[in-house]
Amino acid sequence: MNIEKGINVLSLFDGISVAQLALKELNIPVNYYASEIDKNCIKLTQHHFPNTIQLGNVCDIDGTTLPNIDLMVFGSPCQSLSSLNRASRTTGLDSEDSGLFYEALRILKEVEPKFYIMENVKSMPTKDRNIISDLLGVKPIEINSNLVSCSNRSRLYWTNIPNVVAPEDKNISLQDYIEDGFFDRKFSNAILTKNIPYTKAGLIRYLKRSIGQVVFHDKSFAELPKKEKLKRIYPMPLEEVKSLYRLFTVQELEQCQTLPIGYVSDILKKTPATHAIGNSFTKDVISHILSFANF
Repeated sequence: MNIEKGINVLSLFDGISVAQLALKELNIPVNYYASEIDKNCIKLTQHHFPNTIQLGNVCDIDGTTLPNIDLMVFGSPCQSLSSLNRASRTTGLDSEDSGLFYEALRILKEVEPKFYIMENVKSMPTKDRNIISDLLGVKPIEINSNLVSCSNRSRLYWTNIPNVVAPEDKNISLQDYIEDGFFDRKFSNAILTKNIPYTKAGLIRYLKRSIGQVVFHDKSFAELPKKEKLKRIYPMPLEEVKSLYRLFTVQELEQCQTLPIGYVSDILKKTPATHAIGNSFTKDVISHILSFANF
């Protein structure tokens, strides 16, 4: 193949086109076909990559009409697979959202790409993990984004790219990247599509469930044990609690996902930007996996 003309890439549930960004940084030219329905994500993708061919809803794609695909990338919705969604997790792959995996599987069989990568949450039930592995014919590789970023984000990657191993630990921590404030942990525990509320209840949720992103203004308070923090917070009025901490900025969330600062924050407003980043791949993990592919 003459790679100078570009490999053909199909990205389902494309989001903010992190796979395309990773390929660009690897100096691999592409003809990029994307399936996405979120208007904000499409707006961002077309801003950065105006030649992207948008295919619309994954359910409407006929893979037999596409050119030969060299790489197919997909991360079907995880809402009903993630341990963070206890109420809907029991439905797993039988749900309307996470069940879109079967549409991706249909298209995968139709296009028969040279390589593929699928990503989803490590916390999914073993039953669903085994179903996916059996249908794809490969076992997943577990990679935690904290090896290459300041985010504790453990994911499973199914791929037929040979010899892929987890990246070496870069020993990155939150404090390395975000200077304004202090933390009570080394990594951000969960990049959510909707962060915890900036309230007393939000901070208590952060401390009890270890989800969301919080920056403390005072180093001594940040270093207190969790039980001591809670003991002090409970009797405090709301405004006093809010003076203890702040939430992450969109630019800080970009760094957690190893995205260039401004990639999202310069294009989208705060709420859709946070949502888009929370649903995205960790760019440096995708770059690492793709580095093993021989196109």
